[in-house]
Amino acid sequence: MFVMSIWGTSLSLSSRSLAIALVLCVTLLYISYSFNACLLASISRSLQQSNLRNLLSLTSTPRNESSSNSSSSNDSATPASNPSNNSSNTTNRSISSVPAAVGIANSSDGSPKYQLLRQPGLRPSRHLPDTLIIGVKKSGTRALLEFIRLHPDVRAAGSEVHFFDRHYQRGLRWYRHHMPYTIEGQITMEKTPSYFVTKEVPQRVYHMNTATKLLIVVRDPVTRAISDYTQAASKKADMKRFEQLAFVNGSYSVVDTTWGPVKIGVYSRYLERWLLYFPLSQLLFISGERLIMDPAYEIGRVQDFLGLKRVVTEKHFYFNATKGFPCLFKSEARSTPHCLGKTKGRNHPHIDPSAIERLREFYRPFNNKFYQLTGINFAWA
Repeated sequence: MFVMSIWGTSLSLSSRSLAIALVLCVTLLYISYSFNACLLASISRSLQQSNLRNLLSLTSTPRNESSSNSSSSNDSATPASNPSNNSSNTTNRSISSVPAAVGIANSSDGSPKYQLLRQPGLRPSRHLPDTLIIGVKKSGTRALLEFIRLHPDVRAAGSEVHFFDRHYQRGLRWYRHHMPYTIEGQITMEKTPSYFVTKEVPQRVYHMNTATKLLIVVRDPVTRAISDYTQAASKKADMKRFEQLAFVNGSYSVVDTTWGPVKIGVYSRYLERWLLYFPLSQLLFISGERLIMDPAYEIGRVQDFLGLKRVVTEKHFYFNATKGFPCLFKSEARSTPHCLGKTKGRNHPHIDPSAIERLREFYRPFNNKFYQLTGINFAWA
């Protein structure tokens, strides 16, 4: 009987110990599970925050843009045949399409902003321009800019910067700051028509980069002069008649070559300055007349000249009979059909046919010289 009592007590203690051990095991498992779950959640949050910081750093303005020499005092002439004077802004960048992973939006100044970059190494930055539209005023430079910037590999400053003619003393760093953000493989472009006629500009552009490509839109100089006058007259109600300004003493016998609209049309004089620094192979001449009548053809030539794939084609244009000017089905800034500004396609005032004929006679030798320099006959009357 005593033995049975001891045995029962032993069984009772053993059951209790087993229960306690089981409770302890369950408690330990629960604590271990909770700890691991918290640890995993913490690691996951850290990874998400790290990815977010990386993404934000990609889309922010680069802090350390490469600086360049802003000095503008070196004005010694250097012939175009010397290729050794290379700029600090290297332009030998391969041309490739913008990856689909890049999201782009337009800012208030017309330059693109990169909202999302999923591929490493595609951080946007500002560069000095590879290509300049240097003129000629009232020949179609704005149309050329708007048409070529339809290409995804072209990014252009939204407005005329006038660096080489008005702000050169500010230096190249200031100039770069006015350029749009680009990624590797894209071309940076700027347009200021007065560059073509400003004496100091060819040398200054050469000092920036000897490999700069130059786009020059030209137009019948008589028609260009009338267009130039029309724009000026639209801003000044009491402006004299065209014939009074284009000729000396009101007589058609002597052309006033000091008057801006007439002076600019002597293209050969300005081109000779550019050819002192740049070979003809770095200049492309675009017909302003053909840019209006067949924009796809001229833009195709521009794309070839810049080493770009022909992306901008006839499907991007339609002709507006009212304005007498090509318009766009869509552009970099707008996805709906639209034309250029109201200042494009203005109706010219009536000009005395005798005055027009006298101006054509005046320009004829200069036009022939221009044809010889370019190797292109633009067939201006």
